[in-house]
Amino acid sequence: MMRNRREELYVTVPSLFRCPISMDVMKSPVSLCTGVTYDRNSIQTWLSQGHNTCPATMQILPSTDFTPNLTLRRLINVWLQHQPANSPSAATTPSSSSAVSKSEVLEIVKNLNGENRLSSLVKIAEFVKYSDENRRFFVNSSGAIANVVGVLVDSDVVEICETVIAVLDLVVLENGVKEQLNKEVLRSDRDFLSKFLLILRKGKLSSRIQTARILEFIALDADSQRKFVEDQGLLYELHVFTRTETNRFAVEAGLSALIAISTTRPARKELVRFGIVQTVGKILSGSDSARVVVEKSLKLLETVATCTEGRAAIGKDEECLMAVVTRLMKSSRAATEHGVTVLWSVCCLARDTAAREVVGKVNGLTKVLLVMQSDCSTGARQTCGELVKALRVVNNNTSKNYSKSCLASYDTKTTHIMPY
Repeated sequence: MMRNRREELYVTVPSLFRCPISMDVMKSPVSLCTGVTYDRNSIQTWLSQGHNTCPATMQILPSTDFTPNLTLRRLINVWLQHQPANSPSAATTPSSSSAVSKSEVLEIVKNLNGENRLSSLVKIAEFVKYSDENRRFFVNSSGAIANVVGVLVDSDVVEICETVIAVLDLVVLENGVKEQLNKEVLRSDRDFLSKFLLILRKGKLSSRIQTARILEFIALDADSQRKFVEDQGLLYELHVFTRTETNRFAVEAGLSALIAISTTRPARKELVRFGIVQTVGKILSGSDSARVVVEKSLKLLETVATCTEGRAAIGKDEECLMAVVTRLMKSSRAATEHGVTVLWSVCCLARDTAAREVVGKVNGLTKVLLVMQSDCSTGARQTCGELVKALRVVNNNTSKNYSKSCLASYDTKTTHIMPY
């Protein structure tokens, strides 16, 4: 009997079922782009602390997106079903419940306007963070999202607003949530966006990153995007957030939000006025910029270059132009094609002679020819062809001027001998 008892206490957990960070059996396994799987709660905590590496391999992450590992989750659940109910593994593994039960969450949602709103919101955050099942349950509960948003609208306490944002960030990708939040943005009787502005100005880094992510996801149509621009300060604070933060995930979130919002001409003009061209130029000039950050920077620059003011600003910024040329063929295919479009917009569409000369100085013609010979898209190849013609004119003129200057300064000492 003692032997059986000892065997129960020393149940061997398969190593693949343990999270490399917490070393506990995973409740909601998700995989990073490196192929390593972690428990969702553990890896989200790791990333929110500002790390940009895979904890197990220490590789720099080109993307922070993760994918639910459904096969591993099924294997863990099957394994758990065959464990004794009183085994240590069964006591620490995922079930359909969490520290807060479903019935408790429903009761908390109904009474969110009570005195202990912060503690209630913290419990909701713990519940939705626990598992995919809990997130779906919360989202599908009647009035849950509306009540949480109501707390955000009614409160000016930064900590309460941050907790609401944390909850929304966890569930925003669930079915129908983006659309519901989008409707809240467009409601004229609710001051919804001012709370995002409050967090961007006064919130902690992780909350500002979450705020930028939510803004990206709910900018679904022209009406919501126009609302973001009309809201005094929101676009500006997003730009400041992107410009001043050194954290890679903060910059990535800021760029993504700006790309989503700046689809209208007024938004692009405002960004140019704020100095987005200089901001992107400095990001691209940085030696430690991650691939995904470079790609999003060039995408935003391409968007800005669709307006006259944007093309003019890019043409005047030598640092930005040189950085764009330098990044060609050194990042992803998408980043290279964004960069080519930016150069075409300035050198061909705007016919900026000064910009052509700057691009020519840093071997832009050679770089564009290399892009043409790569596996770029048909559209990018055509764009490169037009760009090559524009840059060759500059190169030819430069060569002619150089030749003339050389001949003019050549003082010959040759003595011509007349034949007999």
